[in-house]
Amino acid sequence: MRIGELAQRAGTTTKTLRFYEKQRLLPPAERTPAGYREYAPDAVARIDFIHRGQAAGLALAQIRQILEIRDRGQAPCAHVRDLLAERQAEIDQQIRQLQELRESLALLSGRATPIEPDTCRPDQVCRYL
Repeated sequence: MRIGELAQRAGTTTKTLRFYEKQRLLPPAERTPAGYREYAPDAVARIDFIHRGQAAGLALAQIRQILEIRDRGQAPCAHVRDLLAERQAEIDQQIRQLQELRESLALLSGRATPIEPDTCRPDQVCRYL
């Protein structure tokens, strides 16, 4: 199928498909005698996998690694499991950091509740920060 049809079937754009090909997420498309890209039918499933990987928070480089393992004829399941566990740990850390930030902001906000601009010193931008 040609690039426009693939883009429509996969729910993406031709620009994205060209980018995926350049990033080696999609194998290079065959070319027609007129120079048009011609993709195999399994390209739709591959793009769907790329989108699911992105939705799980994986980087394109990580998704490429998974696809390379599969392209070598191996099952990438253990690698995927490790990547997902790593991503989950990263998110847990981000949640902890955001909770700490929220507590800090709540403390600052509480101190800033009585707005008293007349008490600010001229050498300060704002005493609440």
